[in-house]
Amino acid sequence: MNVKDDMLVLSEEVRDAVQKNKPVVALESTIISHGMPYPQNVETALEVEELIRNNGAVPATIAVIHGKIKIGLTEEEIAFLGQSDAVEKVSRRDLPYVISTKKHGATTVAGTMICASMAGIKVFATGGIGGVHRGAEKTMDISADLEELAKTDVAVVCAGVKSILDLGLTLEYLETNGVPVIGHNTDALPAFYTRTSPFQVDYRLNSPEEIANFIDTKQDIGLSGGVVVANPIPEKDALDEAYISSIIDHAVKEAEDKNIAGKEATPFILDKVKTLTEGKSLKANIGLVKHNAVVGAQIAAHCKHGDE
Repeated sequence: MNVKDDMLVLSEEVRDAVQKNKPVVALESTIISHGMPYPQNVETALEVEELIRNNGAVPATIAVIHGKIKIGLTEEEIAFLGQSDAVEKVSRRDLPYVISTKKHGATTVAGTMICASMAGIKVFATGGIGGVHRGAEKTMDISADLEELAKTDVAVVCAGVKSILDLGLTLEYLETNGVPVIGHNTDALPAFYTRTSPFQVDYRLNSPEEIANFIDTKQDIGLSGGVVVANPIPEKDALDEAYISSIIDHAVKEAEDKNIAGKEATPFILDKVKTLTEGKSLKANIGLVKHNAVVGAQIAAHCKHGDE
């Protein structure tokens, strides 16, 4: 993907890693600006970066700052994203607007995949991916994350599909678009707050090395598109399935009753879930994000880089 040099700015740490073919892990910024409250958002972002460094890779948190795509942020920039109200939520459709108007933007899963691909980064660690929303047969509310996974060559390490969504329809959409869903040490699709769901992954692979080999093989045979690496939330952080399901059902119904849809729906529902669980969902979210960062770094360390 060609992009003007003055639009894409790599931090010194990331640029050095790319030039020396060191492993790099992309990180989104929507989780900082729109996914968690302050100060947990900034604390978690910095801790996740350190976990990636401790596991042999370089972190590249991605955002748009003053209309520039920044690949790798300073602590000051992360703190700004965590506290400012002047940060747009940026997916594919939003990038030209935020860049051309020189605004600030926090990248979603889709937005981060695009920017990571521009910088030649193969692995991206996040919380959970978006998907087909409940009731999408009426609303057509389907996350842009799924379309991006169909065409952008980045592997996304996540705790499965956000459990506020329709997991079955999301898997059908991914299958239609040829996006493989790999279970890291699991046959069952994890559902963000819980380690399992009634649905199965496409393939189970039991080590970061095996997953890296899968990613490299897919690229070597010329198949475009991403890979979902479903990495279950650690047992100590997981919530009871029946408990969280009833709370999510309540939150989804409240969003419907208030006609909250589109890109406003997910933040509203997640905030409502956090309130109803008395903060337990936030603790789970932080735990799974950190775990995904560690596994993402381990996968990136085993992937081929540059001309290998």
